[in-house]
Amino acid sequence: MATLAHLLLAGLRARGITQVFGIPGVHNLELYRALPESGLRHLGGRHEQALGFMADGYARISGRPAACLTITGPGLTNILTAMAQAYAESVPMLVIASQNRLGEIGTGRGFLHELPDQAALAALVSAASFSVTDALQLPAVLDAAFDACCAGRPRPVYIEVPRDALAATAEGIDPRRTSAPALPPPVDATALGHAAALLRTARRPLLVAGGGARGAGVEIRRLAEQLLAPVVMTTNGRGLLPADHPLGISYSPSLAPVRELIGAADVVLAAGTELGPTDFDMYSTGALPPPAGLIRIDIDAAQLTRNATPAVPLLGDCRQALAALLAQDLGPGRAAGAASDLVAVRAASMAALSAAMRREIGLLEMIRDALPETVMVGDSTQPVYAGNLGYAAAAAGSWFNSATGYGTLGYGLPAAIGASVAAPDRPVVALVGDGGLQFCLGEFGTLRDLAPWVAVLVWNNGGYGEINASMQQAGILPLGVDIRPPQLEQLAHAYGLAYRRVASTAELERGLHEFGRARRPLIVDIDARPFE
Repeated sequence: MATLAHLLLAGLRARGITQVFGIPGVHNLELYRALPESGLRHLGGRHEQALGFMADGYARISGRPAACLTITGPGLTNILTAMAQAYAESVPMLVIASQNRLGEIGTGRGFLHELPDQAALAALVSAASFSVTDALQLPAVLDAAFDACCAGRPRPVYIEVPRDALAATAEGIDPRRTSAPALPPPVDATALGHAAALLRTARRPLLVAGGGARGAGVEIRRLAEQLLAPVVMTTNGRGLLPADHPLGISYSPSLAPVRELIGAADVVLAAGTELGPTDFDMYSTGALPPPAGLIRIDIDAAQLTRNATPAVPLLGDCRQALAALLAQDLGPGRAAGAASDLVAVRAASMAALSAAMRREIGLLEMIRDALPETVMVGDSTQPVYAGNLGYAAAAAGSWFNSATGYGTLGYGLPAAIGASVAAPDRPVVALVGDGGLQFCLGEFGTLRDLAPWVAVLVWNNGGYGEINASMQQAGILPLGVDIRPPQLEQLAHAYGLAYRRVASTAELERGLHEFGRARRPLIVDIDARPFE
């Protein structure tokens, strides 16, 4: 007998979902009854927050959303942090939760896992929130959910189904789409003409490329080379130009030389970036002046005027908008001498960093070069902060972390597992601190179970090193930061994971070469003291 649970999973499969991350519980058992015949791969975890981070990492690498299956109440509240991170970072995911039985919801009578308004709580960190109480609703709800998740600005979407509705008969209902998928809005032709006119007459054009432009690397490069325009890549835009490209700037506008470069431009085209504090300008001492002659491309109409109002707003998908712009008359190609001397900008930017940050960026560059095609996934930890200021990623999407946007801890390890699920033939490195690792230690079990090609590099400074330094700089007596890390070698052994302790770049490089050959999980315990 087909139930609503069967219909739901079949509907996910019909819309391109291949993986579900989940933890079973008494309230979502009907979903697990239906899973074996759904054709979906189920990946378990040790905590719902980690499930959400896994789905986040999977989506960033695959370009497609994954679904998370959670139980009523605590399942949802556990995953909310991961949803908030994905919401802030424009990452698609589907969160599907069970709900109490019809007639029990919102009564306040004290049923198991009861929340006052579960759907409203999820709506705060979702592009859309849906409650399904009848199988006939489901195909249209799934259509709307996928459109909200993927057609515009990518973000989490939430669907809840009461536990008795999951078990209800759903015979004869087609789970496939009832309507064509929504498409991004076409770029306005008049606005395109205005943008082209600005770029055609610009003497010092400059591009700012963010995470929303990750799929437009070819177009970004063509436009930059035609205009001989520097490309400042935000944290989530790193790698849109290769690390050695002469027009690429992989330094944050938090650094004075990059701010001066942007300030000297007469036309700035910002593609797929919030121009916001964490991804664009985390550490500056003053507000970045609005760029001159600003052209903004964004798929989110509301975002087009946040943080900086453009002279020309272009609403639409970055890749489509840039391709349409390249088809316009942008004038003759610039002579080579018209390009700024970006070598000096890069050198001044690196010099503006502390010696410790320069060493940490050198460590990241060694990892990048030792493991070709590697994906580096970061938690909020010291080398990641340094990398966000000045690391040049090899390719778009190969560097991302939770130190931007919502800024959670416990992200790096599970997100790296999700990234490896999406790209099992690429090495994945999780960069985590010994403090942040303790938010998700249970996922060592998931690492053992799935055995992905993931190295967990633990930056071990014996506590919350960054917070300790911040407290001292603020004249606050450090409290609560000297947490003792576990004995990682014993912990790795308990989970059957390979372990290595290193105290130098050379030792780490040797370990990474072995990891590259072995293609199995590895825990690397890095003594941070020599790098500080």
